Amino acid sequence: LSLSLSFSCSIQQWDSDEPVPQTELLKGVVGAQGLYCLLSDKIDVEVLDAAGPNLKVISTLSVGFDHLALEEIKKRGIRVGYTPDVLTDATAELTVALLLATSRRIPEAVGEVKNLCIGSGGWSTWKPLWMCGYGLLQSTVGIIGLGRIGKKGESLVFRVGDSGMQSCIHTSQFQHPTIEASIAVEFLSIDKLAEESDFVIVCCSLTPETQGMCNKGFFAKMKKNAVFINTSRGTVVNQDDLYQALVSGQIAAAGLDVTVPEPLPTDHPLLSLKNCVILPHIGSATYDTRNTMSVLAADNLLGGLKGESMPSELKL
Repeated sequence: LSLSLSFSCSIQQWDSDEPVPQTELLKGVVGAQGLYCLLSDKIDVEVLDAAGPNLKVISTLSVGFDHLALEEIKKRGIRVGYTPDVLTDATAELTVALLLATSRRIPEAVGEVKNLCIGSGGWSTWKPLWMCGYGLLQSTVGIIGLGRIGKKGESLVFRVGDSGMQSCIHTSQFQHPTIEASIAVEFLSIDKLAEESDFVIVCCSLTPETQGMCNKGFFAKMKKNAVFINTSRGTVVNQDDLYQALVSGQIAAAGLDVTVPEPLPTDHPLLSLKNCVILPHIGSATYDTRNTMSVLAADNLLGGLKGESMPSELKL
């Protein structure tokens, strides 16, 4: 965006759902005062240098900001807007959907029905143990990072809790006494959570402390019938260690809405596993949520350009 004295905006837009190529981004950002970007746009030092000293606000259509060179952005006095909270409910719904799809082997079962049409499916008649999975009834659900997904309306916890589970435990940077008191959630260390949970749900923020947190040692502590779900960031999980845990039977199954990279290469070993359900990062993918995120990102950008408060500014 370039800004005139009357505050009419001249907009240069990349008109495609595919990420803007780096060469086009570098050309397009020259002289801009504002930048409206997506999670798939890497805003690094090269982009900031190309933009030059006029750039004063970056607004990202995402709750995550690991694609932004924050230290360099802070040095240059550039303000950052992002879109937390508005995607809480949609991501919570998707998390529970992914948990149930993984634990009850829904994609695998659908595949068996489709394979029947080409003569290679296993669906022949009703069989007592065929396609059996794990249910939530009388289970213990562990949540790593009871933050935005659980904090705004405790939506994730209530959605899981309504399914007849035995208990809910969590670990996060901070304890949440209000949440714990209202729905009988217990705070445990991450090691104890791994040991006691039948279902582990990861929805924490990506920080230096959480990067690679779910690794070989973590999976070794989990139950062999446990199901692992990640809807936070791909780099929270060591994917090689997860693969080994799945193929060795160390854990029962995994469901991922986030990976490294995105998309995964077609020959990635995780894609070969029946007990690993992978979604293409659709946690916030409802029409209402994405529209709300888009408007919030635009309002953040305009607030920053005007030198006014932004509805949702990342404090650097």
